[in-house]
Amino acid sequence: MTDMRLFGCVKRKIIVTGHYGSGKTEFSVSLAMLHAGHVGEKLALVDLDIVNPYFRARERREMLEAAGVKLYGDHFDTAITAEIPALGANVRIPLEDSSCRVIIDAGGNDAGALVLNQFTKYFTDDDTTVLAVVNACRPDTADVQGVLAHIASIESATGLKITQLVNNTHLLTETTAQMIHRGFELCTQVCNQTGIELLCSCYPKNTVDPMELSGISGFLVPMGLYMQTSWLDNR
Repeated sequence: MTDMRLFGCVKRKIIVTGHYGSGKTEFSVSLAMLHAGHVGEKLALVDLDIVNPYFRARERREMLEAAGVKLYGDHFDTAITAEIPALGANVRIPLEDSSCRVIIDAGGNDAGALVLNQFTKYFTDDDTTVLAVVNACRPDTADVQGVLAHIASIESATGLKITQLVNNTHLLTETTAQMIHRGFELCTQVCNQTGIELLCSCYPKNTVDPMELSGISGFLVPMGLYMQTSWLDNR
């Protein structure tokens, strides 16, 4: 099922972590676009990825803000290709605004997630959900031990506790329903071992028919491939 009830299962601040290539930025942007325009609630997306110069949420600033999603993060507001690791002081604005839901796209792996430590005082248990996005097609998170090691590295680097998993198993436009089912099984095993909840499973909406995902319990989130680069269109 895909509906607004998903947002009732997370807290006001949603931190999205994940391995490089997990699709955490695509998930963050897709989640924001799903939530955009929800009556009675402001929404912000905070781009804290200052490590990887590729697939950054700030590259979709115009689209997000046209949909009503305020984007924060880059000190150089209009220089989307600037590779200077600088955050704007205004990223604290939505974190301090109790009327604003905030999606926080952290950098990849434990190294990228380290920037979260600058904002620790804002991430309390009562208002923060920490997600780990899992792509079972990535070598480092293809099995239970790999996912557990990844979760441990994020938690060690940030001092935050992963509270929910996101099954985002994909190979971009080559994704199949079978891959997503495999990712669901992997995440379920991790959840059974750790007590972490599985929030949802994702699927590329123009590639996989959600009817093929019967048997996957919980929420299904359509991924818009908003971060898809132009060269992929010609494949």
